[in-house]
Amino acid sequence: MRIVVIGGTGLVGSKVVRGLTEHGHDAVAASPSSGVNTFTGEGLSEVLAGADVVVDVSNSPSFDGDASKEFFRTATTNLLRAEAEAGVSHHVALSVVGTDYLARQSGYFQAKLAQEEIISSGRIPYTIVHATQFFEFLRAIAQSGTEGNTVRLPHSLFRPMAAEDVATAVAEAALAPPLNGTMETAGPEPFHIDELVGKVLAYDKDPRKVVVDSEALYFGIKLTDKSLVPGATARIASTRFEWWLTHVPAPPQRAAA
Repeated sequence: MRIVVIGGTGLVGSKVVRGLTEHGHDAVAASPSSGVNTFTGEGLSEVLAGADVVVDVSNSPSFDGDASKEFFRTATTNLLRAEAEAGVSHHVALSVVGTDYLARQSGYFQAKLAQEEIISSGRIPYTIVHATQFFEFLRAIAQSGTEGNTVRLPHSLFRPMAAEDVATAVAEAALAPPLNGTMETAGPEPFHIDELVGKVLAYDKDPRKVVVDSEALYFGIKLTDKSLVPGATARIASTRFEWWLTHVPAPPQRAAA
């Protein structure tokens, strides 16, 4: 199949492209750097010519509520319109476990929820993949809660997973028939946010100390133990945290954090 991956040069998208290509499919990475811009519509008709499936793992360049709403509304509308014109038969989008709850307190997640609603009300058969937080995101969580040499985080449950496993789930969804609904995917082990971030900082020999704070917010959101946890039917990934920590290199910017 010819599968166009929007956001195909990013963390997850590049892994989706690689995995699909290794299985013999014509996977095309599309992003502004390759002349494809879903927000402006530039290059869409050209890159979607002959495409069977479109995978959208792109993200808003801004996490501001209003800006992200404008991005997802415009980009998704442009993309679905171009897909209809090209005869695309399946649209796959990556979103987040707990989006419904998170959207109650976050403009960004309101934007993600709006994206999902545009997809589900459109004409293109679709699958929405809800993934839990990436292991690769743990250092950013630490940074978000940093005050001086202290990291204040809630003691909330979550079930994070490796970006490689997210990509595998997205690729498998692209090769399967459309669900016209949502599937969840999550890591193999539940953790508390503060404990897992503490493990990463200890491994990095980072001097910051993690402190549990019942009032601490997760990117502006007050969490419960169910906010970030998938349902019983979630597809469970295989990569365990301890293996990931010791085998997946940290990004270069970690040293400056």
